[in-house]
Amino acid sequence: MHILIVEDNDDLAANVGEYCEEAGDVVDYAGDGLTGLHLATVNEYDAIVLDLSLPGLDGLSLCERLRVDADNNVPILMLTARDTLRDRVSGFEIGADDYLTKPFSLEELHVRLRALVRRASGSRQRLAVADLVFDTSTLVVRRDGQRLELPRIGLRVLELLMRASPAVVRTTTVERVIWGDNPPESDAALRGHIHQLRSVIDKPFDSKLLKTVHGIGYRLADDETL
Repeated sequence: MHILIVEDNDDLAANVGEYCEEAGDVVDYAGDGLTGLHLATVNEYDAIVLDLSLPGLDGLSLCERLRVDADNNVPILMLTARDTLRDRVSGFEIGADDYLTKPFSLEELHVRLRALVRRASGSRQRLAVADLVFDTSTLVVRRDGQRLELPRIGLRVLELLMRASPAVVRTTTVERVIWGDNPPESDAALRGHIHQLRSVIDKPFDSKLLKTVHGIGYRLADDETL
């Protein structure tokens, strides 16, 4: 998942972000409402974790502007230290999809995020590019009906590329999926993971789907259908 965390408590944002990144997600951060609104309108996220009390633009106003002005239906999980029925109702009325009251379990937050993304994506649990199919709910990958075996990192990278297909995914984005904010200095490790992925999904088959866009990143696409 590609997640935006809009939270002005740096320690809380870091804890949530580190948990999500360890689970394989890509995370962006905003410490105030205006920055969060900007990021949410210029990028495509699978879900947003949104604090209710923010400097510059509060969470309710940010949510309303996303829903009404930007016509953006990205799933939103609201966080708040306030536990009143009025706060919850206000959040849902303005367009929030779920609600957690601080303090909360990081595991529960992540489970709720995954549930929101599954509901929003619907059939996007089954990703397909040409004859390559990835069921993200069961982690089963098949090509031309043949089941393929990939390691955990390979599955993460494949999901990222398939969700973006046919667009190019920048090298830095792929690195963040694998290593978070601490990629190795050399690109040899990344090239090794890409080589391993290509050897599984492409090498045994006639048509090649995984392309290297030199100096930019990678793309997964059937060029014959573009």
